[in-house]
Parts: sequence; structure tokens; C-alpha cells
Amino acid sequence: MLNLFKNIFGRIWALWGLLSFILTFILFFPVSMLAYAFKDEVKGQEYFITIARCWMKLWLFLIACPLRITGKEYFEKNRNYIVTFNHNALLDVPLSAPFIPGANKTIAKDSFAKVPVFGLFYKRGSVLLNRKDESSRIKSYEEMKKVLTSGMHMCIYPEGTRNRSSKPLKDFYDGAFKLAVDTQKAIMPCVIIGTKQAMPIHKTFYLFPTKLSMHFLPPVDAGSNDKMLKQQVYELMLQAYTTLYK
Repeated sequence: MLNLFKNIFGRIWALWGLLSFILTFILFFPVSMLAYAFKDEVKGQEYFITIARCWMKLWLFLIACPLRITGKEYFEKNRNYIVTFNHNALLDVPLSAPFIPGANKTIAKDSFAKVPVFGLFYKRGSVLLNRKDESSRIKSYEEMKKVLTSGMHMCIYPEGTRNRSSKPLKDFYDGAFKLAVDTQKAIMPCVIIGTKQAMPIHKTFYLFPTKLSMHFLPPVDAGSNDKMLKQQVYELMLQAYTTLYK
């Protein structure tokens, strides 16, 4: 009976989550588009991230999913990073980039950029990628290099897609770590906790009020071997996730 009630409530709360997301987006969208008026790309992105952060703080309050963040002190002034996140739910996406200190962009599917109105917001914060298109992968890789060269952070989900497996973390793809070695930018691992419970991947249209947290871990220098770097970051994130999840 308790599970039945929880499932019914989760669907109702998901509807509220969607409605409140749309309503708050309408509120913040016009202000966010002023980012396109900045001549300086980095300053424009800093402004955009600030607006996105305000939006997400309001939305998370409305859906009763308070967010706690630790480890922001690891971000050194005048230094930018490749920030890697675990990926359990759609809810990870509105959490990650807005709460990275400073200007940043996220590697993201190009399909969402085609959504009317929302696509303008989505494109502003993203390096777009079509994984099925080789030329798109090459172009996005070069674009990520430009983002890092400009001094902005680059946000990447090394698992590629949401984790549908029974493992705490899926195996990582190579991209983030090749990028780190090529640009000599350190990896800043970040572990997100709670989204798996708030929005379980095997439940359709479901959202439940849950305490969420993001934990930035000490940065890992790029070095010269992307395979070793990938393994090192994977083990750090796995250990942190396992400890924090308990």
C-alpha cells in the first residue's frame, strides 16, 4: 500500500515538476537571452550561468529537492577544469553546469537544440554533439578545446548516457581524458547523489522530493597517459560515490 501511494504521488509530483519547470523557464528565459548581447564570450557565459543558477535554485525549492554542495574550494582562481559528473537521471543535467563556479559549457545532444524557444537557451550553455555523426564528433572535440582555451570550464559525463546498469558507475568513455591530456587541463571529478532516488531511471514520469548533493573532489592533473588518467578518475569517483551513497 505504501509503495502504491508513493508511486501515485511520484507521478503527481512529476507533473508539478514539469509544470513548475516550464513556468519558471518562461520567467527566466528573457533575462537569460541577454547573454547573447555580450561581446566577451566568457563574460556572457558567466552571466548566463548566473541566471541558470538562480532559475535552478528556485525550481529545486519548488519541487522540494534541496541541494547541498561540497568541495567548491578546490576551484583555484584563474584556473579552469574539465569537470566530470556521474549520470543517473535527467535531473543531473539541470544540476551540473549551473552549480559549477564560473563560466562553463556542457557537452550535450544536439537534438534538444531543435526544441522551439528552449533550444536557444540549451545552445547557449552547450557544445552540441551528434554521436552518430563522425564529423560532428570531430567538430565538438575542437569546440571543447576552444572552450578550455578561452578559460571556461568544460562539463562532461564520461559515462556517456544515464546509468541503467546495476553498477554504481558505468565504464567511462575516453573523450574527457584525451581532451585533458591534449589541453593539459586538470580533471575535477564531481559526484552527484540523490537524483537516482528522486527520478529513478526505470520509472516513467516519476519525481519524488529528495535531498540532493554535489561533491567536487580534488582535481587530478592531466599527465600524459589518458588511459591511466581515466582509470584514476574512475576509481576516485567510484570510491566517493560508494562512500557518500551509504
